[in-house]
Amino acid sequence: MLEVLEEDYLCFPSLNATCRSMPVTPKELLVEALLYCIAVLTVMLNLLVVISISHFRQLHTPTNLLILSLAVSDLLVGLFVMPAAIIALHSCWFLGKLMCALSYLLTFTLTSASVGNMVLISVDRYVAICHPLRYSTMITSNRVMVCLCLCWLCSLLYNCLIMKDQLEQTHIADSCYHKCTAVISLISGAVDMIVTFLFPVTVIVVLYLQVFVVAVSQGRVQRSQVTAVKSKTVIKRSDMRAARTLGVVILMFILCLCPYYGLALTLQDTPADRLSAQIWLFYCNSSFNPLIYAFFYPWFRKAVKHIISLQILQQGSCDTRLM
Repeated sequence: MLEVLEEDYLCFPSLNATCRSMPVTPKELLVEALLYCIAVLTVMLNLLVVISISHFRQLHTPTNLLILSLAVSDLLVGLFVMPAAIIALHSCWFLGKLMCALSYLLTFTLTSASVGNMVLISVDRYVAICHPLRYSTMITSNRVMVCLCLCWLCSLLYNCLIMKDQLEQTHIADSCYHKCTAVISLISGAVDMIVTFLFPVTVIVVLYLQVFVVAVSQGRVQRSQVTAVKSKTVIKRSDMRAARTLGVVILMFILCLCPYYGLALTLQDTPADRLSAQIWLFYCNSSFNPLIYAFFYPWFRKAVKHIISLQILQQGSCDTRLM
């Protein structure tokens, strides 16, 4: 009788080496339902950002192109990465070895692309605040598009190299069949730590420290300026507002990324279970950015109203002024 019960908990009872699929408790079902809700919310919120920037021509600025790229990355996290991670909560992985490897490849690629987007956003705000007279000539939409394409392409190629062994193997790398795990060598892990975390975060912090110093100094100057230069300070204030908003986005991103890589820096074994708080905190960051935009950007709130009310279906709605 005991053997029969044990077979009921096997992924594939005909195989002696399969993982055990333990019954799901009500608490686990509640957590799983909550995670699916977060995934749906992430997709919906970032879809609003993508539609807003893509549809309204006034929003086709270099800075917003960077925001659009970041929103696409977050959208894909909610659409593919989160559901795959929820499926992997159970011991059994029924999607096969190729899908297992591809799910990790997609996760790592989106992580690298998001980090690259954050670096580009930092560069954009650095030039806008620290070199405002050169911004329009240095930062153009075409150059931003080229940088974004290179960012996504390099992220994919880099992670293909990191995942090379995982993609080429003929069986799922685990002593327990039908369990989705990724095997990354120590050298590859150390390289990834530098390339994906330490170096870009250092660049971001250095650039935004300079932005902060200039913003504080210009704030003091503006308070002492006369109204004769008011028209010039308005533009600077808009750049400051964008720098502040995107600074919050970057800060939230780093705070959500640090726990996972911080665990790796302590040379402890990172939990294989994707339900670990460190990994899911980073996943949830994908739903934070649209909320930050809604709080700081009036144009985003107006765009959302147009989308929800279906006014974007009207002819000429793409020329609506939101700012």
